[in-house]
Amino acid sequence: MIDAEKLLKTEIPEIRQSVSKRDAILYALSVGFGQEPLDERQLDFVDHHRDLVAVPSMAVVLGHPGFWLGRDDRGVDPKSVLHGEQQIELLRPLPVDGQVIGRTRITGLIDKGAGGAALLLTEKRIVDATTDDLLAVTRSTIFLRGGGGFGGPSGPLPPVHAVPERAPDMVIDIATRPEQALLYRLNGDDNSLHADPAVALHAGFPRPILHGLCSFGIACHALLRALADYRPDRLRRMSLRFSAPVFPGETLRTEIWRDGSFRARVVERDAVVLNNGFVEFT
Repeated sequence: MIDAEKLLKTEIPEIRQSVSKRDAILYALSVGFGQEPLDERQLDFVDHHRDLVAVPSMAVVLGHPGFWLGRDDRGVDPKSVLHGEQQIELLRPLPVDGQVIGRTRITGLIDKGAGGAALLLTEKRIVDATTDDLLAVTRSTIFLRGGGGFGGPSGPLPPVHAVPERAPDMVIDIATRPEQALLYRLNGDDNSLHADPAVALHAGFPRPILHGLCSFGIACHALLRALADYRPDRLRRMSLRFSAPVFPGETLRTEIWRDGSFRARVVERDAVVLNNGFVEFT
């Protein structure tokens, strides 16, 4: 059973990270930029000879503290951990050359009852290491399957955005590659679930799955193309719920409404994998 008191008192290490143009380019390539060599707008994210800019969703990998839930003294089974929801808020453009600090903390622990899940809410604040200016805030909801029943509060829960019931106004398809998860792992998330067939099978999947946050980045890519003409400085907020896994090699179709609502489905299986999405641009 989860030791809620010990879990809530966890001090997550502060992470100082040097960010280079190579890091920014690697992240952009790992979420599908550069697939269309004649689209010069994409080159601003992947060509170091240009005035390089960072993909806003790179905030999820900056100052990342690693899998700090892996310790076994708080009653959390690492195999039960699923990424449920993700949000980013951008206050300033992310650097492509400099140092940042990531400060992550737990903001809540929700009990869904015996036999149900526990929901762990976290927040990461990314600051410029030189000026201490706040660059971005990321917020995550982590599902701990079977972790409920520890006697904690049942709410409140963050509100979920409902997408329109009518047909989307725009559709953007971005293909993933068979080795996409292996490329995305180089951003710092090297969970074996995304590389080792035996680990994936043990977790209930027929083969390694794509990182949820890679799908998040691909959706961000699609939104920048559809709504902002690839101008990353215009993105202010983006949030979504992870609803099903993606397998490397599948095509993500992001369905977008002009009010900022979006979701994404895998074309080959017609399965919604990202849902309840909302984005805000200036």
